[in-house]
Amino acid sequence: MMELINDHFQNHKCYNIPKAQLIIADIPYNVGSDAYGSNPQWYVDGDNSNGASELAGKQFFDTDSDFRISEFLHFTGRMLKKEPKNRNDAGCMVVFCSFEQQFELISKALEFGYMHYINLVFRKKSSPQALKANMRVVGNTEYAIVLYRDKLPKFRNNGRMVMNCMEWPRDNQTPKVHPTQKPIGVIENLIRIFTDPGDVVIDPVAGSGVTLLAAERLGRKAYGFEIKKEFCKAFEEKVSKNVQTELEMEAL
Repeated sequence: MMELINDHFQNHKCYNIPKAQLIIADIPYNVGSDAYGSNPQWYVDGDNSNGASELAGKQFFDTDSDFRISEFLHFTGRMLKKEPKNRNDAGCMVVFCSFEQQFELISKALEFGYMHYINLVFRKKSSPQALKANMRVVGNTEYAIVLYRDKLPKFRNNGRMVMNCMEWPRDNQTPKVHPTQKPIGVIENLIRIFTDPGDVVIDPVAGSGVTLLAAERLGRKAYGFEIKKEFCKAFEEKVSKNVQTELEMEAL
């Protein structure tokens, strides 16, 4: 099952949802009005000779200049299941973030009981920073932090070692309804690693709802919170329709 709730994650107690084995969150990067600063979308049709587009000087979200990481950690920590007695069963949180936010997340997470972290780097096959081409070195990576309390998180990778540098495959199957939407393959890989079928996955800043879709396809229970009605509507009308279970996909 999957459920996207049109509300702020701070109100999670109102919905009596179960505790999560895994929380996946793509937090606002606090880039303000420079959200499209190095992206071709700054210009009409991606061509600077056409002049600035309607996205020039705009931010992705209302909170993209003052997202409060401490507040986020305070509330999401209550959504994660308690530390288990057994090894190899602990929950964790995966937070997509900007390069600079990694350091703030690591330091502030300590205040909320996340004593350990693993940094993740995702490698894209190309760079969206076309306007920085004159720099010669452009970004083709995304970053995330795995936060956990004491025991190592549940690892399920068919007994294989998990490398912290992962691929970022293109997603040509999921409708694009959100400016920072992550490829469903990236999310599915994380869910396979950190959960078992039947486990609960929560996305407190769900956006397009791709995390919920990925969890549903893999046989996990998924819950998400999103305050923007337009994204919830897009999820219901476009994204949630794109559900095939893992067994169905393997049979194709």
